[in-house]
Amino acid sequence: MIRREFLARALSAAVASAVGSLGVRSAFAQHAGHDMHDMSGMSDMSDMEGMGDMHGMHDMAGMRGMTSHAAGASDAGVALASPDALPSGAPLATLRRLANESSDPGTFRATLVAQPVRRQLMPGKQTQFWLYGDAAQGPVAGPLIEVHEEDTVEIRFVNRLPQPSTVHWHGLPVPPDQDGNPSDPVAPGESRVYRFTLPRGSAGTYWYHPHPHMLSAGQVYRGLAGPIVVRAADDPLAALPERYLFLTDLKLAADGSIAPNDMMDWMNGREGQFVLVNGARRPRIVVARDERWRVWNACNARYLRLSLGVNYPFAQVGTDGGLLGDARDGLTELLLAPGERAELIVRAGQWPSQTALTAAVYDRRKMAMGPGGLPPDPARALADVRFAPASAGGSGAGAAAQPAPHPLPSPLRTIEALAPPAGATAPQKSVVFSEEMDMAAMHRPGATMHEMPAGMKFLINGETFDASRIALTSRSGEVEHWSIENRTDMDHPFHLHGTQFQIIDRQRNGKRTPEPYLAWRDTVNVQPGETVRIATVQRMPGERMFHCHILEHEDLGMMATLKVV
Repeated sequence: MIRREFLARALSAAVASAVGSLGVRSAFAQHAGHDMHDMSGMSDMSDMEGMGDMHGMHDMAGMRGMTSHAAGASDAGVALASPDALPSGAPLATLRRLANESSDPGTFRATLVAQPVRRQLMPGKQTQFWLYGDAAQGPVAGPLIEVHEEDTVEIRFVNRLPQPSTVHWHGLPVPPDQDGNPSDPVAPGESRVYRFTLPRGSAGTYWYHPHPHMLSAGQVYRGLAGPIVVRAADDPLAALPERYLFLTDLKLAADGSIAPNDMMDWMNGREGQFVLVNGARRPRIVVARDERWRVWNACNARYLRLSLGVNYPFAQVGTDGGLLGDARDGLTELLLAPGERAELIVRAGQWPSQTALTAAVYDRRKMAMGPGGLPPDPARALADVRFAPASAGGSGAGAAAQPAPHPLPSPLRTIEALAPPAGATAPQKSVVFSEEMDMAAMHRPGATMHEMPAGMKFLINGETFDASRIALTSRSGEVEHWSIENRTDMDHPFHLHGTQFQIIDRQRNGKRTPEPYLAWRDTVNVQPGETVRIATVQRMPGERMFHCHILEHEDLGMMATLKVV
């Protein structure tokens, strides 16, 4: 018996007598004991390749930092491509655009097709993606949908996938029956038209992706996601050139195929060995003048702590729901949880220089199949950025006349705090994230690593998702205060459909901290032991989803239905 199998069976036996379902960390703390913690004698690791189901033993002596991905294999035993297998260094790709088929002012009419497409990203290897639109050429990201406030949008969705799918218009205030909810799937070979009108005040940076229950994670990691920009007629930053950075995660097998989810992907949310920017690994960006960057975190589970380095501060001017009231200037890093977006002002500066857009280390407390948890991923460069400020005369960097920094208006727009009418009290809603892990079932011989794993549950208010159950009820037009409490051991991003919300405060370790700035959002990260309070209002009756935006957790049950009456 190889050492990997022995250790897996030993751990399985140790927890087989555990009571029903326990948190994964507590189960191992109680039943695995400390006698396996020091394994320093295991210096010969040659027979342990592919020890993916032992991720959690990274902190055992002599094994710190060992993971199956580092060893070049997934937990399901699939050999993974090298982290440098994809070429890098090409100029940042321009996103494809979804063509407007209408010539009528104020109408955006288009056709969006989801289909399998074979593309070559890895030299000499073909990868079958699932992509939106005409994707034979151009980036392996969905086409940009660019519309305006008060536009009427009609998009015919055609499903050429082998699975049912939907299109969820993430963050947009669309009617419930047009929002691609899991209760409204489009069958393979079928189509439907999504229709909605964008209200004034909805300008911002959004995105679209599938939302069929138990299939969302797989459809997104195969490539189904795309950006949306809603423009305002009176945008105070319209004079700035815009740059789009649509960030996605990709996990490739050595043969070029998209690797399936393994047990650790389901437990923690999938993170591949590649982070793509507009469909490519580590592109080049040249900044010649101040720019407005729209940045999307369209990864299944990866958190992106973005930085250009301490010497390259930037300003944040927008969040999920559009512009801030005032810019947050002088930032050197910004955390985007899965599903979040941001608008940034990146300045060209006065002199030529070079840096990298980096995803800095962020510990989201990933779980392990043993004691403790996994270490955070190391920092990774997402793009190489060269600042080459152009002179007013166009003679290039180094000329005497350098452009002055673009002044930022104040305010950028007016944002009022969301509150109930004077004398009224906002109704209270409570959302509690929790998890249950039946470790015996997870280690049972024959437990699948390619499909939904047994023994793993992610819950809201003690329940996994049931399409027939209404978890909460709200009144249309009524301002409410929601508390989102995380009773798990890892971070979870909370997402609410159909509206934007404002964060009131955060409470952790008995300390309540007011949110330092007012902004509209549809996604917020909630750390372990933290409670985030938000103010929100739904404007349209119908059923809305709310869930964790780690898509594997959503598929495994961390989702619920809000009925608006």
